[in-house]
Amino acid sequence: MSVVTSSTSTAVAVVSLVVAMASFQAGASIAKQLIPAIGAPATTALRLGLSALIVCILQRPWRSPPSRSSLGVILVYGLALGTMNFVFYMALRTIPLGIAVALEFTGPLAVALVGSRRRTDFLWISLAVLGLMFLLPLSRTEGSVDPVGVAFALAAGFCWAMYIIFGQKAGRAHGPAAAAWGMLIAASFTVPIGLALTGRGILSPAALPMGFAVAVLSSAFPYTLEMIALRQLATKTFGTLMSLEPAIAALAGLVFLSERLTATQWFAIGAVMIASMGTVRDNHGPL
Repeated sequence: MSVVTSSTSTAVAVVSLVVAMASFQAGASIAKQLIPAIGAPATTALRLGLSALIVCILQRPWRSPPSRSSLGVILVYGLALGTMNFVFYMALRTIPLGIAVALEFTGPLAVALVGSRRRTDFLWISLAVLGLMFLLPLSRTEGSVDPVGVAFALAAGFCWAMYIIFGQKAGRAHGPAAAAWGMLIAASFTVPIGLALTGRGILSPAALPMGFAVAVLSSAFPYTLEMIALRQLATKTFGTLMSLEPAIAALAGLVFLSERLTATQWFAIGAVMIASMGTVRDNHGPL
């Protein structure tokens, strides 16, 4: 009976994580449809502002304010979170969702590889570089993507790396409440920027419901599902499944945004995914 219960719990965790990734990308698809109407800064402001509001209602972070010693890392964590969302939405203005997520994945991939000395890591680095070579606009050929959008997506990857590094430090310094404070810090500077550039249009009857949908699908709902998965899955299993996200993003772009990628771009996304999976496997050992 215990084996059956364990298998059921693992299956629920896997399904929860897959649904969480699908929710993230559905939210990104809605955000991409909102960006032409109100702009990337305003879309970022709506996503993070409404997410922060939801966090305040559910978690009441003011009951556990950061200590003076933890404030610095929480501040950097929040700045990384806000900037990551801002530059990622800037990238979505001009490049397909699947490509943007694959390029952004260079951040966590770099974090996993830094400091590693395994021979197989050179294989994963080479595979990731090969994928990037096919995604980067090195020449103006059919299927090439906007270089400015690529730069923003790579910047999002850098911010994602900072988010991981300082998120871990913030969590150790202040516990689970650090995530709520990071969200509040991210909203504290992205919302004023969005309001300054867009004005009251950010709260228009057309934009506000879409912004709320982005906030729920990209923050509240998937983060809850991820916590379910994290409690049940081994780190390697969790990381391997997360490596599927670029493909899920590409499929979301196809279904919701009619973004059709070339065979070469699909190959490049696959190369980045395999490099990510291989890195997770080597760094965490067997299942």
